[in-house]
Amino acid sequence: MTSVRPRWTVARVRALGLTTDVGTAGEILGMGRTSAYDLARRGDFPVPVIKVTRRRWVVPTATLLRLLGYEPEPMSPMDTADKHDLSVR
Repeated sequence: MTSVRPRWTVARVRALGLTTDVGTAGEILGMGRTSAYDLARRGDFPVPVIKVTRRRWVVPTATLLRLLGYEPEPMSPMDTADKHDLSVR
């Protein structure tokens, strides 16, 4: 029995935060995890990939949204401290 994954919406992508992993970014773009990482390794992923460590790569969610035709939400100075935590997860 296969499980049905929920559809990616703009709200769900925005809820990921500033970045997401390559596998999730690939899923958002309709590709499998292996294909997404293969494209990232070759430098052919459709949006910029940031190599954080030797084994950890992330994709800015703003670039995913732009590729899909949406603008990322601007951050306001009144956002909570948690939204300003720029540490990579």
